[in-house]
Parts: sequence; C-alpha cells; structure tokens
Amino acid sequence: MKVWLLLGLLLVHEALEDVTGQHPPKNKRPKEPGENRIKPTNKKVKPKTPRTKDRDSADSLPKAQSIMTQMMDKGRFQKPAATLSLTAGQTLELRCKGNKIVWSYPAYLDTFKDSRLSVKQNERYGQLTLVNSTAADTGEFSCWGQLCNGYICRKDETRMGSTYIFFTEKGELFVPSPSYFDVVYLNPDRQAVVPCRVTVLSAKVTLHREFPAKEIPANGTDIVYDMKRGFVYLQPHSDHQGVVYCKAEAGGKSQISVKYQLLYAEVPSGPPSTTILASSNKVKSGDDISVLCTVLGEPDIEVEFRWLYPGQKECSEVLGEWELCVAALRSFFSPCGCH
Repeated sequence: MKVWLLLGLLLVHEALEDVTGQHPPKNKRPKEPGENRIKPTNKKVKPKTPRTKDRDSADSLPKAQSIMTQMMDKGRFQKPAATLSLTAGQTLELRCKGNKIVWSYPAYLDTFKDSRLSVKQNERYGQLTLVNSTAADTGEFSCWGQLCNGYICRKDETRMGSTYIFFTEKGELFVPSPSYFDVVYLNPDRQAVVPCRVTVLSAKVTLHREFPAKEIPANGTDIVYDMKRGFVYLQPHSDHQGVVYCKAEAGGKSQISVKYQLLYAEVPSGPPSTTILASSNKVKSGDDISVLCTVLGEPDIEVEFRWLYPGQKECSEVLGEWELCVAALRSFFSPCGCH
C-alpha cells in the first residue's frame, strides 16, 4: 500500500512539472514560537487621533430655547411656527416662559399706543394679547428673557421666541400704510428698503417704476424681495432714483401699493448730533428743573436715550450739586448719552 501511495505522489509531482514548467513550492520550515507577530517596518504611520464630533463643539455653546407658545382653541397651547397666517379679527395670545420677559411687536402698535394690545408679566410667564386684529398688525412678534445683575439687564440669547404673523383681511393684500406717498432715502453705504409688505403669504409681488413705466426685476444681485421687509436695494446708487410702487397678486385679485419716492443721498450716513440744555444751572432744594436732550439726524435711525443724574453712581460725588452734574452730563455723554 505504501509503495502505491509513493508512486502516486511521484506521478503527481511529474505532472505538475510538465504543466507549469516549475517546481511546486517547497513547504516552509516550521515557524518558531512568536513568529506570527507582525514585523516592524520603517514606514511612518500617523497616530490616529480620536475624531471630535461636530455636536461636541455645538454642545459647548448654549442652545437657543424657544420659550414662546400660542393659545389655541379650547385653552390649548402650542409652539408657533416661524410664519403664521391668521384671519383679521381673531384674538392673538402669545406667552413666553420667564419672570422677566421683554416683547417686540410691529411698531405700528406702539406708535399709536393701541388699546387693542395688552402686555402683562405674570409670575412665571409674560403674556401678549391682541384683540380685533387687522391687516396693519402684520409683522414680527418676538420675546426674550433677561439676565439681570442688580439694575443692569441684558438679553438672554438662549431663551427667545419669534413668529411672523400675516393677518389676512378682505380687500387688503398690502399692509396698510399711514400715507399715500412715502420717501425712501438711498445711501451708498447701506441697504435701502421699499417697505411694501403683503398680508398673504402666497402673494406674488413685483416692483414697478412709474416713469418710464416698467417692471424692476428683483434679480437677487442688486434687488431682492424679503416678505418681512419688502424690496431691498443691496447697493443703492443714483440710477435707482425715481417713483416706484409695488403690485401684488393673490387668489385672482391684484392690488397696487402706495407710491415711494426714492431719493439718492451722496453723503454717507453718520451718527446723529445731540445737544443738552438745562432750564437752570443752579437751583435750590425743592425747586423743579428740566433737562432737554435734542437729537438731529436721519429719520430712519433709531435713537435710544440714557440719563445720568444725581443719586446715580456717576454723579454720587456731586449729589445735590446740579450745576456740576449737568456739566458732567455734557462732557460724559457728548452730550447726554443719546446714541
């Protein structure tokens, strides 16, 4: 039996040589213990550093938390969407969690001290209520909490809420304007806005020049349309001057806005000039005194007043000496802290 087995192996060996012309590979020597290890090489291998997840860096920053809710039917509350569409006449009630809530809403409601608007601060939330809403109330409603250290408070960027509301009203595609003709100043160093906003989210809005009569395309480069602002001139120049108006189409109806006179101002805008004047430089205890701060500047610039007077930290050293404190106001505020 062994003879036949050896003979068979010999025949296989010879057959392999005939086919390949090569000798079959010889068996490797038995490996010594430990030879299964990977042999070191001279190739440089960069050490792998653990990948930091993007969310780790994001987690290190405080996340903004929406604190706004809207009251629905039957006493239900839900978080409002970024844009809402309500029918004019509906009552709007918004709430924001927190014991120190500040609200922002369309300036139209503040300008006329509208009695339809009510803002209250409760123990755990702020509440805004608007009754008998109209198309003119269309705009941004927002709220935020405050972080206070004594009497000094700042906006809490992590606790905010916002929604833009379209109040649709029959026959009103545009947010009503207080005048039939408005002026828009074109400054070379800032954007200019033709504020023809609509009350219907799906409305198609176009911009037109009165003379020569033609449509002005919002090409996204020079002019863009923002439903929350109107037509925005990104880089105003003198060629944009003239009288323009907007046209809106929705539901098979169309409407034309008020007209806007675009005036180009070559002088770049600057800070407003301020003056301060006291009714008297010297007063006795018990007398009245008035201090008038006047600001002159462009009509679209927002002005905020801050006052320092005897009794505050900056004037504590001259408490009771009004003449010195008024003089300090003149020099410290340049003048009177209007900015």
